[in-house]
Amino acid sequence: MAPQPPLLSMSGITKSFPGVRALDGVDLDVQAGEVHCLLGQNGAGKSTLIKVLAGAHQPDSGTIRWRGDDVTLRSPIAAMRLGIATIYQELDLVEHLSVAENVHLGHEPTAAGFVVRGRAARSSTAELLKRLGHPEVDPGRLVGDLSAAQQQIVSMARALSHDVRLIVMDEPSAALDPDEVDNLFRIVGDLTADGVAVVYISHRLEEIRRIGDRVTVLKDGRAVAGGLPAKSTPTSEVVALMTGRNVEYVFPPRPAAAPEHGEPVLTVEGLSRKGEFAPLDLQVRPGEIVGLAGLVGSGRSEILETVYGARKPDTGRVLVGGRPLRPGSVRAAVRAGLGLAPEERKAQALLMLESVTRNVSVSSMSRFARLGWIDRGAELGAARAAVRELSLRPDNTNVPVRTLSGGNQQKAVLARWLLRGCRVLLLDEPTRGVDVGARAELYAVVRRLADEGLAVLLVSSEVPEVLGLADRVLVLREGRVVHTAPARELDEHRVLDLVMEGSPAS
Repeated sequence: MAPQPPLLSMSGITKSFPGVRALDGVDLDVQAGEVHCLLGQNGAGKSTLIKVLAGAHQPDSGTIRWRGDDVTLRSPIAAMRLGIATIYQELDLVEHLSVAENVHLGHEPTAAGFVVRGRAARSSTAELLKRLGHPEVDPGRLVGDLSAAQQQIVSMARALSHDVRLIVMDEPSAALDPDEVDNLFRIVGDLTADGVAVVYISHRLEEIRRIGDRVTVLKDGRAVAGGLPAKSTPTSEVVALMTGRNVEYVFPPRPAAAPEHGEPVLTVEGLSRKGEFAPLDLQVRPGEIVGLAGLVGSGRSEILETVYGARKPDTGRVLVGGRPLRPGSVRAAVRAGLGLAPEERKAQALLMLESVTRNVSVSSMSRFARLGWIDRGAELGAARAAVRELSLRPDNTNVPVRTLSGGNQQKAVLARWLLRGCRVLLLDEPTRGVDVGARAELYAVVRRLADEGLAVLLVSSEVPEVLGLADRVLVLREGRVVHTAPARELDEHRVLDLVMEGSPAS
C-alpha cells in the first residue's frame, strides 16, 4: 500500500513583524493519530507557527496542505471548519457564560433557524464531558467558577464539539497538578487512538517523552530538526539544537567585581503567590544587576509584578532600603523608589497617543504642579534632560511616543523612572520588539545606570541576554529557584539543563 500523505503539511512558512522575522521557512508535517511535539526556547517561533495554523496570522509565504490539498486558513473559523482546533495556554473562555454556552459558542444549537436550544446544548456538552472523563462538570455551571483543570477540559470539549481532526495544545500542563496531568495524557491517548492528531507544546522534557511520538525543534524562527523520535532523542541533543543562535548579542563589559558590599537596596523575604511561585528570597545591591532565568510558567514576570505591588503576595514581604512596603500597592512601591518596565510596554507602560514628554513625566507630575496648574516649561525641560541622558532619538520630545522605534519607546519608559529618581529598576523582557541593532544600546544604558548605583532586577526569555547582562542569576523552574550563581559561572546549556526539569544531559 502507498504511504498515506500527512494529515497536515506546512512548507516554507515565513512570517515577519516590524523589526523581527518570526518564522523563516518553517516546515512541519503531522500524521493522523500522532502526538507531534514542538520544542524551542521562548522567541523561537512556536507561538507564531501555531497562530498561522489556527488562522489567527496569515503567513507571508509558504504553503499549507490539509489531507493532501492546498488550503488557505484565512481565519480561526476557517481552520475550525477544516477540523483544526487550538487550545492556547491562556484559555479563551468567557467566564460569565456557562460551560454549555462556552462549548457551543459560535455554533449554538437552534430551532427554527434562530432560537438557541439550551437543553440540546447542555445534553451534547454532557456527552462530551463524559467522553473526556469529567462527567461531574455541570454543563450549566459558570466557567468562572471552575478550577483551572476543569476550564481546560471545557476548552477540549469545545474543540471536540466540532469535527476536529487536529488539536493544538499550548503548554496544557502548566497549571495542572500531577493527577490532572495523568488525566490529560489519558485524554490525549484516547484522541489519538481515534485518529485525531495532537500538536503538543511543552518545555517539560519528561512529558514529551511520555506522550510524544515525534519532535520538531524551532530556533530563531527556523525548524532546525524535524521528526526526531520523542522517546529516545538524548536531552543533550535537544538542548544543543535549542541553543546556538544566529542573533548576535553585544554586551557592555561587567565591572571587574560584582558589588558584594553595602546594604541591599531591594530585599525580598519569603515572597510567594499560590500557583505562581514558591516562597522566594533575594537581594539586590546598588550597582548590581540580578537576572531571573526561566521558561514560560516559571513565575518570572509574576515575581516582578508582585515586587512592584501590581499583585498582592500570599506570604512574605518586600523591603526597599530596609523599610517594608505595603503589600499589593504600586503607589507605595513607586514612592519607595521602584520602577517597572513591563513586558507589554505599549499596553502597560506607554500612553501611545501622548507625547514623549508626557510619557516621561507622567510618574513625576507633582514636581511640575504650581497652584493647581502644570508648569509646562519645567515639565518639558525635565523630560528633555532625561531623554538626552539616554540618547533617545529623535530628541524632539513633542512627537507622539507611538512614532518612535521599539528601542526608543523602551528608552522613554526608562527615562520616566530616571526622572522619578528610582532606586530599583525592574526590567521585564527589556528588548522584546527591539531590533538587533538597538539592543546593544539598551544593554549599554542598563549597565551604565547600574554602574551609577541603580539596583536592577531583570527578567528575560532569552538566556544569553540574562547571562550577558546580569551579574548574578537565579534560575527558576515551575515557580521555584533551583540554582543561584554568578553569571560568569553559567552558560546557556547549563541554564537550559536546569530549567528543563534539571534532567541529566543523557
